[in-house]
Amino acid sequence: MLVIKIGGSLTNVEPLLADVAACREPLVLVHGANKELNDLSTRLGNAPRMVTSERGEVSRFTDATTMDHFLMAYAGKQNKRIVERLRALGASAVGLTAMDGGIAIGRRKPDLRIREGGKTKVLHGDHSGSIERIEPKLLRLLMDNGYLPVVTPPAISHEGVAINVDGDRLAMEIAAALKAERLLIFADTPGFMRDVADAGSVIPLIHLDEVERIAGYGKGRARVKLLAAAQAIRRGIKAVGLLDGRGEHPLTRAFEGAGTWVTT
Repeated sequence: MLVIKIGGSLTNVEPLLADVAACREPLVLVHGANKELNDLSTRLGNAPRMVTSERGEVSRFTDATTMDHFLMAYAGKQNKRIVERLRALGASAVGLTAMDGGIAIGRRKPDLRIREGGKTKVLHGDHSGSIERIEPKLLRLLMDNGYLPVVTPPAISHEGVAINVDGDRLAMEIAAALKAERLLIFADTPGFMRDVADAGSVIPLIHLDEVERIAGYGKGRARVKLLAAAQAIRRGIKAVGLLDGRGEHPLTRAFEGAGTWVTT
């Protein structure tokens, strides 16, 4: 089986959804909605606040108001539009958040230490967290009965509070829990590149023992995706694709070897 992740930066997912609807392998679809959330928050007068942690990682500060907007963009518009389109294409899609049925349970980190203006600050009231456990029972129930689960963050904390979790890591954790053979992560880049300014520098194959060295070429989200791919391989997934979701038939092109593939 497959787990497919659609990045929130993709502006036209129609060709990819057409490929997904036509796919005959059992699969779970995971998606983000970063662009939708940024646009919505800005329109509602609560512009996104991106912060840098003490470790240099950039993330969204998700206060209570932002979490309301998060639910509107992710669980509302984006999830239901994807379900709408997949069903029009003949797929029995069912839209879910990772909260539903306790699919992804994690730990909320209400206090966030950041570096800003050369100083360390602590932001309170964050609704972000990390996944600690996947309960795949609901996903298996749906797939066993011919449905295509379409899953998006947020996850749920142990205290029952919605938490913003990384979509790539959610896809990786679901793939590991379901013992998927392949995890396919689609974004708006041609793959993992040695030089972000050169689309021709895509590395087609990365073995697990090369990841730490090659990760140095990546920055930001590209590096995060590669490290998540390596973690997926360590968890028993045979191959992870870092793939281009743009253009016609992106899933078909991926099966033909396009993009970057991480394996043992």
